[in-house]
Amino acid sequence: MTVIKKSLLGCLAVVMTALTPSAVFAEATEGDVIVTLGEDLSEDQRSSLLNEMEVEENVEMVTVSNEEEYEYLGEYLGDDIGSNALSSSKITIAAEGEGISVETNNINKVTEGMYANALVTAGVEDAQVYVTAPFSVSGTAGLTGLIKAYEIQNDIDISEEQKKVANEEMVKTSELGESIGTEEATELITRIKEEISNENIETEEDLRDLIERIANDLGVELTEEEMNGLVSLFERMQNLDIDWNQVQDQITNIRDNLDEFLNREDTQSFISSFLDFINELIDSLRGWFGSEEESA
Repeated sequence: MTVIKKSLLGCLAVVMTALTPSAVFAEATEGDVIVTLGEDLSEDQRSSLLNEMEVEENVEMVTVSNEEEYEYLGEYLGDDIGSNALSSSKITIAAEGEGISVETNNINKVTEGMYANALVTAGVEDAQVYVTAPFSVSGTAGLTGLIKAYEIQNDIDISEEQKKVANEEMVKTSELGESIGTEEATELITRIKEEISNENIETEEDLRDLIERIANDLGVELTEEEMNGLVSLFERMQNLDIDWNQVQDQITNIRDNLDEFLNREDTQSFISSFLDFINELIDSLRGWFGSEEESA
């Protein structure tokens, strides 16, 4: 099994927001696990994914239907969603303050950072998230199952508007990534959330100026259509019951988690081995080209 780490900036983009303080951890405790399975998986695919996620058959499970995927994504993706629900996931409740960590497998369009940012908007906190599929898929439908599982796991009801905004954010970030780059799009969304928590944004013009300033800082050029889409998205987001101070607090936790990941012994060992391989490859190419010149 290969776990895809899409990008370091994707990891940086993991930030948190809250519905209300009393809603979080209403029932779930650290270590609790719940699995979502696409309704259209074959029995073999289902068994394979459960084995991949390292869970037993008796773990709490929920199924996600294609109809549910269309309910939240149909407005943004239409028939691009497809006719089968295959994306599956596992959510493990983490320690309070740990933040969200996301890993993906066989997901080719939605990055870890995109999932994390959208989960933030939906009100998810402190969880280890794993999204997978039996073969390579876009992953856009994976968020539907994650939000559904989190509601069940924590015995809460996330508002329909919050779910729709979270899905819109994921789709818009993914589409933006196709024009300005995946890492840049994810970082742009993250930075906007960070700054909204620090600044007093009262008007549409304030929001537009903020987005333009951050885009300029990142060296990103937005079309008028992209700018209008982001303004519309964040206006809807501002109307949700989001604690922006909590966003800032959780960003700090996630950045600390990234540092810990980079400094882990196994991470350093991998980086060192990879660099050694590159050096050996360069030496081999240099020797090959050298021998070609001598024989010429």
